[in-house]
Amino acid sequence: MKKLVSLGELLMRLSCEDALRFSQINNFKVVYGGSEANVLITAANFGLKTEFLSVLPENDLGKSAINDLRNNNVGLNHIKFEGQRLGLYFLETGAINRPGKIIYDRENSAFSQIEPEWFNWDEIFKDCNWFHWSGITPAISAKAAKVCLHAVEVAKSKGIKISGDLNFRGNLWQYERANPEETMTKLVGQTDVLLAGAYACNQFFNIRDIQNNHELSKALSKKFPSLQKIAITNREELNASHHKWSANMFTGAVLLSSTEYNIYPIVDRVGAGDSFMGALIYGLQHFEDQKTLDFATAASCLKHSIVGDFNRVSKEEVLELIEGDGSGRIKR
Repeated sequence: MKKLVSLGELLMRLSCEDALRFSQINNFKVVYGGSEANVLITAANFGLKTEFLSVLPENDLGKSAINDLRNNNVGLNHIKFEGQRLGLYFLETGAINRPGKIIYDRENSAFSQIEPEWFNWDEIFKDCNWFHWSGITPAISAKAAKVCLHAVEVAKSKGIKISGDLNFRGNLWQYERANPEETMTKLVGQTDVLLAGAYACNQFFNIRDIQNNHELSKALSKKFPSLQKIAITNREELNASHHKWSANMFTGAVLLSSTEYNIYPIVDRVGAGDSFMGALIYGLQHFEDQKTLDFATAASCLKHSIVGDFNRVSKEEVLELIEGDGSGRIKR
C-alpha cells in the first residue's frame, strides 16, 4: 500500500473547560495535536497508510504525545527524540458572542531545532505517493522552514503528489530573517493540491480585492501553474457557538460547491480544516471530484462534534452524513 507522509510539530494543548476564561481557571484539560498530525489521523482512520515526521523531546511528555497517533495507526518510524522541550498551546474556548483565544508557547521547542540531516529521506519516501505540508511548520523557525522546503523538493524530485495548507499564523513568523512570502512562494510553487483562503492569500501573496472563491482560485492558478486542485473552506460565524460550514474546490475548469452545514452547538472547532484536508487527500485517491469535496466537507463538519484536535470519525459515519443522515440518533 502506498503511504501519505507529513512533517510537523506535535503539541500539548491545554484547554480551559466549561467555557471558562484564562483568568478563571486553576487547571487545564490536556490533549495533544498539531496540524499535520491531525491530517494524518483523519487519513489513517479512513484507511490510508501514513507516516509522521517530527522531533520530540526525549522525556515522558514527548513519548506520551505520540500515543494517540500510535493508537490510530499513524506510522512513527521516523520520529526523532532530541532536545528538551515540547511545544505548547493554550486554548480558551469561545461561547455565544465571545470569541475563542489561542496562546502559543513554542519558542525553542525540540521541533524548532530540526535539521534535514536527521532524516533518511530515501527511506522516508520509499513507497510514498503523497506528501503533505502545512504553512505552520515554516513559521516555527528558520530550521523548520529549511527542512519543510527540503522535504518538498525531495518529494517533487521523486514524482510524489504534494499537498499543502496555507495556514497563516502571524504570531509564529517572528524569527530573525523570517520571509513568509518568499518561503511560501517556493513551497506552493511545487504543490499540486492546495487548501487556501482569502485571508492567507492576502497575507502571504498580497492577493487582494477578490470578490469570490472562483476569482481567488483563478488568481492562485495564474500565480502557481503547478496547482491542479484548489480547495477553500467557508466558515460563516453567526456566533462562537453557531457556524455555517461549506467548501469549494477548483479543478482548473470549474468551481465545485459542497453542501452547507448548519453547526450548532459547536463542541470543538480546532482541527476542522485539518480534518477537511485529511479527508480531501483520501477522497482524491478514491472518489471523483464532487464526491471528494462532499466527503471532505462532511468529515470536517463532524469534527466540530469531537473534543480535541483529532477527528475520530469513521469513513462510514462520513458517508452516512453525505447521504442525509445527520439526525444524531443513537445507533442500536
